[in-house]
Amino acid sequence: MNPFEMVVLIVAIVMIGNVVRARYAAGGKAGIRLDADSRAEKERMREEIALLKDRVAVLERLVTEDEAPRALNREIEKLRSRDA
Repeated sequence: MNPFEMVVLIVAIVMIGNVVRARYAAGGKAGIRLDADSRAEKERMREEIALLKDRVAVLERLVTEDEAPRALNREIEKLRSRDA
């Protein structure tokens, strides 16, 4: 290997190292774009989380209320019918 090739190789290695370091410093998020499938999956997950939050709110209300056990059964059946 002649000296010119060695200098070109060293410069290339340093440049590649700088690019990798810059991406690492940016958290690896540089140049990443969400495609349509990822966006659809993200929206589906948000809807599912909203549904689960609603169900948790109903269950919290059921646990903290001082109603008769019949009301509890009614609410549980209502939740079951939402799943079906």
